[in-house]
Amino acid sequence: MGDNVTDSVIDTAALDGKRVLLILPAWNESEGLPFILKEIQEKLPGVDTLVVDDGSADTTARVAAASGATAVARLPYNLGVGGAMRLGYRYAYEHDYDVAIQCDSDGQHDPGYVPALVEALESADLVIGARFAGEGAYSVRGPRAWAMKLLSAVLSRIARTRLTDTTSGFKACNRSMIAFFAHWYPVEYLGDTIETLVGAVRCGFTVRQIPVAMRERTTGTPSASPIKATIYLGRAGFVLLLAMIRRMPKIPAHEQPTARLASATAE
Repeated sequence: MGDNVTDSVIDTAALDGKRVLLILPAWNESEGLPFILKEIQEKLPGVDTLVVDDGSADTTARVAAASGATAVARLPYNLGVGGAMRLGYRYAYEHDYDVAIQCDSDGQHDPGYVPALVEALESADLVIGARFAGEGAYSVRGPRAWAMKLLSAVLSRIARTRLTDTTSGFKACNRSMIAFFAHWYPVEYLGDTIETLVGAVRCGFTVRQIPVAMRERTTGTPSASPIKATIYLGRAGFVLLLAMIRRMPKIPAHEQPTARLASATAE
């Protein structure tokens, strides 16, 4: 892939025979949703979309439905990305999807990378679309960049694989991972990134990443400062510690990690 796949011919062979759901957590995203939903429909025909309106004050839910979302769920008040994704994974589990993919509603994630994410699930349970893995020109500077690098270094050791973007919101899960997240998904600050990743690894799931190019957001304004970066690192460290000591749920035999089942079959 080049800098992005927006204007490229997308090979969707990896999606053949699979029921794929894109989960879009959305908070006051009525302005950008028509663009991203139209792009998904054009690039990924046959892929379903679930927009989770996270207690928006605008017309996010109404716009999502009018723009062709397969389903729209509306939370009564703002729970954050973790709460929205917990609902999304529960929906994917109850509707028997093979793959669930988290995708931002602000246009930063190019749906053209979805087939590559799905293909990578052949050797993993959870695949991260990584911004800092050699694809595209997206960059973060200053204290926030240092914090993210330190966090990725620690989580790489825990996962026993190189991870460069552990806070990415562009992720794909297979059936086993969907079932796990449908029953256990932390909603606290950074729980949807750090704690879910650590929890997945601790329970035997296989995590890997593939490079993706990130685009400029179509709506909203990012905020960053040295003070906020320092606070972010402190909070991230606390969440990481909590994730390492928190008791993990028992996984039913029929929902064991795919990699573990494959290993058992081979033996």
